[in-house]
Amino acid sequence: MAPSISLYISSTLDGFIARADGAIDWLTRIDDNDTDYGYAEFFDSVDGIIMGSTTFEMIQALGPWPYPEKPTFIFTNRSLKASAENIYSVSGDPVQVVGSKAFSQFRKLWLVGGSALIGSFLKRGLIDEYIITILPVVLGQGLRLFASPVQEQWLSMVSCTPYDRGVLQLRYMRSGG
Repeated sequence: MAPSISLYISSTLDGFIARADGAIDWLTRIDDNDTDYGYAEFFDSVDGIIMGSTTFEMIQALGPWPYPEKPTFIFTNRSLKASAENIYSVSGDPVQVVGSKAFSQFRKLWLVGGSALIGSFLKRGLIDEYIITILPVVLGQGLRLFASPVQEQWLSMVSCTPYDRGVLQLRYMRSGG
């Protein structure tokens, strides 16, 4: 059985996950050491991580690998140099990859990004849960959370949690439509 896929990500109010150059410096403006926005509980609930190669390289460049205890699968057609163990390159159609026997051991996977990978999972109806934390900033341009073209998809709201400093976390589950 294929694992459940959860998208847990931050976005600007106007729907961007990064600046046009890939920078995510706007995320640190809401740095609040007292609030983790449900991250620890979410992270504990996943068995593994899926991300695109650009996101992987960006996170890896920030310092020590932050997810050493979780197997991480990087969707790429390129050769990547990993700075930690437990990081694997995968390629191919996401339906076949996450539906393969190798992924049957996982119950829940975290889809980290970026927008191209999110779009390919969305297009194939693979995202079961959407946890999107909206920060109160408008960038005007950048890398979209859901890059066009996107198929229409109806979701069911599970929760809407307001946090200090204007942060809002939306949680949806995929519905039949």
